[in-house]
Amino acid sequence: MNYLSPARKLPWACAALSLALCSSATAQPFELLENQALRQVWLNAGFYSAHFDSDKGLNNSNPGIGAEYRFSTVMSATAGRFYNSDRAYSNYAGMYYQPVALGPFRLGAVVGAFSGYPKMRDGGWFPAIIPTLSYEYNSVGLNLAFVPPYKDRLYGALSFQLKLKVFE
Repeated sequence: MNYLSPARKLPWACAALSLALCSSATAQPFELLENQALRQVWLNAGFYSAHFDSDKGLNNSNPGIGAEYRFSTVMSATAGRFYNSDRAYSNYAGMYYQPVALGPFRLGAVVGAFSGYPKMRDGGWFPAIIPTLSYEYNSVGLNLAFVPPYKDRLYGALSFQLKLKVFE
């Protein structure tokens, strides 16, 4: 039987806690959001990543700069640059599609492209689909992403991104 070390249990414990908080925060069932136009600009300062392979000396603090333009209740565009887990600079661009709500939380995925990971296409651009959960309250928000591992090229993590709304 393959058991997880205590260091590897932390990200899974965070995920379970997040789901439990979502479930207890609201008695409402999942609902499909109505697509309505919005005009919001959010800025972020990168990510914090809780890696599943915590024994590999990966960089958990991923500072950078990014923006998200929420143009509807279910979709937004995003782009930015950050210092990644392999200690190299990465760029990203993508679209969030989050059509499901659980109380104040939006569920869906971001579909986009990333660059800057040395073991993945020699640092070049590659596509990705990343499951996400978002919470927004007034002018602050949080994106929580489950980044799946990919062979020995990309490391899996729970990624936390704080954001501030600067325009509505």
